[in-house]
Amino acid sequence: PADLLIFAATDMKVDNSSLTGESEPQERMKTNTFKNPLEATNVCFNGTLVVSGEGYGIVIRTGDHTVLGQIAGLTAGEEKNKSPLAQEIDDFVKLIATIALICAFIFFGVGFSVYNSVALNVSFAISILVAWVPEGLPATVTVLLTIAAKRMAAQNVLVKDLQGVETLGAITLLATDKTGTLTRNQMTVTYIWSSLNMYSAFRNMQSENTPFDPNAPGIQEIIHISSLCSRAKFDRTDIPFAERSILGDATETGLIRFAAQNVDDYDELIKKYPKVFEIPFNSETKWALTIHKKKHNKGDLTLYIKGAPERVLRLCTTILSDENAIPLTDEHKKKYDEIYEFMASKGHRVLAFAQLLLPADPYHEGFEFKKEKKNYPIGDYCFVGLASLEDPPKHGVREAIGRCRTAGIRVMMVTGDHPLTAEAIGRKINLMLSDTKELIVKKTGRSIESIREDEYNAIVIHGEQIDSLSNNDWDNIFSKTEIIFARTSPRHKLEIVKRAQSIGHIVGVTGDGVNDSPALKKADLGIAMNQSGSDVSKEAAAMILMDDNFASTVKGIEEGRLIFANLRKSIQYTITHSTPQVVVSLLFVVVPIPLPLTPILILLTDLGFELFLALSFAWDKPESDTGLMKLPPRKPVTATSIERIRRHALNRTPTITDPETGHHVTPSKVSQILHTMKKPFTKTWWSDLLEGSEGEALVDAKLLRWSYLEIGVIELIGALVAYFVVLNYHGITPRDARIMQHGVTEGKYFTDDAIPYPNVHNTVITRDVQIKALAEAQSIVYLSIMIQQMFNLFACKARFRFPFGKFIFSNPRNFLGLTFGVVLGMCVVYIPPFNVAFKTSYTLSPIFWLIPLGFGIVILIYATIKIILLRKLRPINLNPEIIGLQMHPTIRSVERKT
Repeated sequence: PADLLIFAATDMKVDNSSLTGESEPQERMKTNTFKNPLEATNVCFNGTLVVSGEGYGIVIRTGDHTVLGQIAGLTAGEEKNKSPLAQEIDDFVKLIATIALICAFIFFGVGFSVYNSVALNVSFAISILVAWVPEGLPATVTVLLTIAAKRMAAQNVLVKDLQGVETLGAITLLATDKTGTLTRNQMTVTYIWSSLNMYSAFRNMQSENTPFDPNAPGIQEIIHISSLCSRAKFDRTDIPFAERSILGDATETGLIRFAAQNVDDYDELIKKYPKVFEIPFNSETKWALTIHKKKHNKGDLTLYIKGAPERVLRLCTTILSDENAIPLTDEHKKKYDEIYEFMASKGHRVLAFAQLLLPADPYHEGFEFKKEKKNYPIGDYCFVGLASLEDPPKHGVREAIGRCRTAGIRVMMVTGDHPLTAEAIGRKINLMLSDTKELIVKKTGRSIESIREDEYNAIVIHGEQIDSLSNNDWDNIFSKTEIIFARTSPRHKLEIVKRAQSIGHIVGVTGDGVNDSPALKKADLGIAMNQSGSDVSKEAAAMILMDDNFASTVKGIEEGRLIFANLRKSIQYTITHSTPQVVVSLLFVVVPIPLPLTPILILLTDLGFELFLALSFAWDKPESDTGLMKLPPRKPVTATSIERIRRHALNRTPTITDPETGHHVTPSKVSQILHTMKKPFTKTWWSDLLEGSEGEALVDAKLLRWSYLEIGVIELIGALVAYFVVLNYHGITPRDARIMQHGVTEGKYFTDDAIPYPNVHNTVITRDVQIKALAEAQSIVYLSIMIQQMFNLFACKARFRFPFGKFIFSNPRNFLGLTFGVVLGMCVVYIPPFNVAFKTSYTLSPIFWLIPLGFGIVILIYATIKIILLRKLRPINLNPEIIGLQMHPTIRSVERKT
C-alpha cells in the first residue's frame, strides 16, 4: 500500500470517497493547483480507486506513513471519554458510599455508648451500610441497558457498548457525514429536460414538476444515449441487472441505472445497437461521442454525444421538440440557461445530450471512422436535452433530521464535499432552513461586513478556514443552530468534535469512511454504517447501523431517552426504602428501641422483591407517544452552561502569569498539588460544588428529595406505626420498648434467657411473648416497606400523568414483579423454614397489613397532589416549534410504466 505522485496520466479519474467523503470522481494529472494535500490533483492515495483512464507515478509514502495510515494513527491516538451515564453513576456511587461509610463509623462509635458489645455494634454498622447502599443498582443498570440494546438490535442497530444506548438519548449535537450516511453514495438521475419540458425522475411528495414518463418525447433518446454512449462495464453479466456491480465513474453508473430501470432488457438494447466508433470523455473536450448501428429514415448509423452542457450546446444547431428537430433559437437558449441554472443551483451534476442521424451518403453502414482523420461530423447536432444527477438523500433522512431538531438536538453536517453541494443537500433534508450571511448579502445587496452575527442563524465553513479560527470564531460558529463544515479533512473533523465537547456538548458522530474514524473514536458516541462502512470506521464506533438507515438513529435517540427516564424512575424507586431502613436502625442506637429490621431482612429487601420490581421499569413505555422527542436534551448547552464549564476549567487548571512576557505558563507539579489541597478550603470550590446545573441528571436533588425526604419519610412513618402497633398489641408500649432495650446487652429482655418484664399496666411480659412480639414487629416492618414500595412503584412511574388509570397497566411486568414480591414476602414471614431462617413470625395477623396499605394510599395521594401543583407552578418545558420543517418523505422512486 502506497501513495503515488503522478508524473503521467491519460483521462485518469479516481474515487476518493473513502478518504474525503466526496463521491464525485476526481481528475488526476501531473500538475497541481491545490494547497490542500487531499485535493491535490497529482497524488493518488492508498485505499482509493481508479475508475477510469490510466496513469504512472512514483511511490512517495508507504504503510503507516500514507494518508490512510496517518488517519488510522489519529484514531489509535484518541482516548475514549467516559460516557455521561458512567460518570453520573460513578458520582452517585461515590456520594452514597461516602455517606454510608461516614454514618457507619459515626454510629459504630455512638453504639458503644449504649451497647458494650463489639459484635452487636459491628452488626449495626453493617446494617447501616447495607441500608444506605442500593446493592441491586449495578445489576439493575446492566439489565436495563441490555434489554434496551436488544430492542435496538431488533431495529438493526448493533450496540457495541451498552452505555452507548443511554448516551445516544443524551446527545445534544449530532455531527454527520454526508456521503453514504445522509446520501446514498450513488449518483442518481433526478431531473430531465427534453422537448422543452421538465420531468422529475425522482421527486418529493410536494414537487410540481411533470412525473417522469419513459415514453414522453425525447426521453427515449436520453435513455438510449445514457445506455449506449458509455464505457461502464459490469463485474458479471450472468446475473440480474439489480445484482450487478457497475465498474465506472459515479456519473456513468447513475445514468446506466436510470436507463436500465426504464427499458425492458438492458443487455438486449446493447446488443441491438452495437458501437462502431467511440471518442472517450477527456478533460479538454469535456464530452464523449459514440456512433452506433441504429437505423432511421436517413440511414443506418446514429451519432450520440453527452458531456458538459455548454460544450454540447455549442455543437448543436437544432433542438428536439415533439420528436422533430427544429432550429435552435435564442428563445430556446434562454430556456436552456434557465433550466441549467435551476439544476446547478441545487448542487446537481448536469449533463447535456445530443444526437445526429447520419445520412447514408457518405456514412453508409460499413463506413470506417478514424479519430486521427476526424472523418466524423463535429457540429450540426440536434440537442436532445439535459439531465441532472445528484447523490440523493436516503429515504427517511429528512424526517429523521426533522425529528432530531424537534427533540432539541443540533444536527451538523461535516463533509469532505464542496460547500455548495453540501448546502444544497442540507436544505433538502431539514438540516439548513434559514439564510446564511452570503445568502442575505445576495438577497439584500448589502455588504457582507454590514451583516451582524444576530442577523443569521446558518453558516457554512470551508475546511481551509478551520486552522485559522480563533476561540471567538468557534464560539460564533457553535452559537448558530444550522452548521455545515465542508471540504474537511479527518484532522478537521476531529478538531470539530473536540471543540464541541469543550463547551459541554454530548457529541454523536455518524460516518462510514476511513476519514470519519478519528471523529467516531473521539465522540461521546460514534455511529458507523455496516453495509457501506469501512472496517476502520466500524472498529472506531460504539454503535453500528446494520441496514445503513440513518432513521434508525432517531429510534435509538428515543430509546436512549426512554431508558434514561426508566433508569431514573428505577433508581428513584430503589433508594426510597433507604430512609425507613436507615432511620429505624438509627433509632435502635439513639433511643434505643429493639432492632426493628435485621441486616438479613434489609438485604432481602434490596436483593429480593425490589430487584425484580426495579428491573420491571425496563419495559415501561413512554408516558406520551411524542412527549420524549419534544423535550429538550437532558443536559442542554446554553450560554450559562458554557460559562460554568470554562470557569470550572480555570479552577481545575491553575496558571501562572510570567511578569516579563505576560504569557500564561503551567506551574510545577508541586504547585499543582498544593493548589489541589487548598481547593476544599476556598469559597470558589464550595460555590461550584453547590451550584446547580441546567438540565436533568440521572440522580439530582429533586430525585433525592423525593426518595429520602418525601416518600421515604412516609414509608418510615408507616413502618414505625406498624412496628409500635404490633408491640403494643403484645403489651409493650413505646416507653416499655425503650426501657427494655436498655437491658438487652445484659441478657435481660428479647433474648432466649430473657426475664419477665412488668409493663406500665403491670402486665407481665414473659420471655416467649417478648421473643414473639419482636419477631412479629420485625416482620411487619419488613412487610410495611415491601407493601408501601408497591404503591411507590406506581407513584414513580407517573412523571407527567397521575399514578392511576389505563397507563398504569401498560407494563404487565410490573404486576409480575408485584406478584413475585407478594409471594416472596409471604414465604419469608409465614412459611417454614424461611421464617425460622430469617427470624420472622408466621403468627403475625394479616390485620396489621392495613397499616402499610393505608400509608401506601397516602403515597399515591401525595404523588397526585404534587403532579397537580407542578403542572400549575412549573409547566413542562417543551422545545419550541421549528418553522419550515418539511416532514414529508425525502424522496420517492417513480415506478417504470409497463
